[in-house]
Amino acid sequence: FPSLFISFHLSVPPCLSFSIPSHRETSDDCRSCLECSRDNGCMRCPDRLFLFLQRKGISHHGTCLHTCPAGHFGQRGKDVNQCMKCNALECEQCFSRDFCTKCRPGFQLYKGKCLTRCPNGTYADQTDCKDKCVQLGEWSEWSTCLHNGLTCGFNWGNQTRTRGGGPSGRTPEEKAASVCPAYTETQKCKMRKVCPTGEEGRREREEMKTVGAMRGRKVKPLLMNLTTTINKQQHTV
Repeated sequence: FPSLFISFHLSVPPCLSFSIPSHRETSDDCRSCLECSRDNGCMRCPDRLFLFLQRKGISHHGTCLHTCPAGHFGQRGKDVNQCMKCNALECEQCFSRDFCTKCRPGFQLYKGKCLTRCPNGTYADQTDCKDKCVQLGEWSEWSTCLHNGLTCGFNWGNQTRTRGGGPSGRTPEEKAASVCPAYTETQKCKMRKVCPTGEEGRREREEMKTVGAMRGRKVKPLLMNLTTTINKQQHTV
């Protein structure tokens, strides 16, 4: 038999290269990370940034952000600063999980909640619900012009007026922040520099005593000085 020569050609594939992913990748997703995974993105962020985890399929992908996206709020912790999701889906921005600060279109914000309509006793003001203003009455007459409880002896004083129906039980800060009309006003007024003498002066002093007592002010030393001044003027005359 003639000899047979069989040649075999064995094709060997090139060696597969394996590498352990580094904690810090060079992709765009990892530029602001302290630690990063090729599959899961950022795993740890600088102190000033928030870690935002977004679901991609069955895994989460992390990104380091300066501010958290809509529907989330930034929560700073000892080990990590993270973007947390608002509990209410209608919240566009929230201060905590259950306190909204801005609602998505179609909702009104009222006391940290996003509502489809404003509750009774409130009205819609753009994207917020605000308490309705109380119907106020007519202005009263301006009060007597006073300076520290006195009606004369100074160049300028103050006088006030009010109108009925004003809200009660509210702090000055709440009153100042209200969009409702004011129910009390104060204005500067001109006073008599020289106090009157005689019977008119006596009546004025009696009025000043009454006003001082009502206001709880200690006007006795001032009245004594005023009386002494008037007596001196009378003796001079």
